[in-house]
Amino acid sequence: MIIESIELKDFRNYKNLSMEFDSKTNILYGDNAQGKTNILEAVYYSATTKSHKGSKDREVINFDSDEAHIKTVINKKGIPYRVDMHLKKNKPKGIAINGIPIKKASELFGILNVVLFSPEDLHLIKSGPSERRRFLDLELCQLDKIYVYNMVNYNKVLDQRNQLLKVADYRPDLISTIDIWDNKLVEYGKNIIESRHNFINSLNEIIYDIHRNLSAGKEELRIIYLPDVEKDNFYEELLRNREKDKRYKTTSVGPHRDDFMFKIADNDVRKFGSQGQQRTVALSLKLAEIKLVSKIINDNPVLLLDDVLSELDENRQNQLLNNIGDIQTMITCTGLDDFIKNRFEIDKLYHIENGSIVSG
Repeated sequence: MIIESIELKDFRNYKNLSMEFDSKTNILYGDNAQGKTNILEAVYYSATTKSHKGSKDREVINFDSDEAHIKTVINKKGIPYRVDMHLKKNKPKGIAINGIPIKKASELFGILNVVLFSPEDLHLIKSGPSERRRFLDLELCQLDKIYVYNMVNYNKVLDQRNQLLKVADYRPDLISTIDIWDNKLVEYGKNIIESRHNFINSLNEIIYDIHRNLSAGKEELRIIYLPDVEKDNFYEELLRNREKDKRYKTTSVGPHRDDFMFKIADNDVRKFGSQGQQRTVALSLKLAEIKLVSKIINDNPVLLLDDVLSELDENRQNQLLNNIGDIQTMITCTGLDDFIKNRFEIDKLYHIENGSIVSG
């Protein structure tokens, strides 16, 4: 799949932007804070309905406007798609596919698959569990609509259960309904745990060889899924912790507390890995993610590299660039020295300045 073009109106610092992309390598360069990343953010919105930065819709709308528009034209195995997204400050976003409005944002998933690599991903190994769960959710939601269904419903039930726990002290008549919420939480949660298990197992099948290659055969990397509770014990653990949940007024067990870890030679890379090892593991994870997505969708995803080359040494830069192949890639950077030095082929070049394309 490739993105043929994108149009932005009142998105971040872009009042009006229209640009076409090459099917291979597209370089967006310019000084910091000029709007390069905003273009990748708009592409990410078109694939996931969300900002990769975690920003809310109202935060990506231009200060001088109450709404923003993104129009993305995609070619997927010869079939054209147009994704129109209407972002509003005080109302839910509107999305249309080929001019037909969709009722649920989740219906967009799978039209466009992207893999994003940013400097934040280099810190995924040593960041908190919530960032690693976010990685799992964002990737699985692009690949599996059933996962989206289970995740949306799990979060709704979790919120209802937590609300019940908060009012239980002065509405004891309501606490008897907690069994209903527990059963639904387990129903959706067990599916989420199983999907995450399968995803991590699939990643492990790919990442092992990638990391051995990156480490010149010196290291063997495994990803270990750390579910907060196993799916077969979920209901029993909810019951066992119910009094504690009432006391603290929150649900203390479930996949909303999951984590995963990276191990090299039985050592936790987060605790014992050097900074260089952690960066190599992050690179291995992204390269494995690209291959896994390609395998699942039987097509190449679009690769977004957001100023990540400046954070990698020359060897890791070369490893990344040499693994791009024929994937459509959009790269943001402040200068072109890295590409000239590596004799990297540039198919289309854009100079971004103050929310405008000044050349390209």
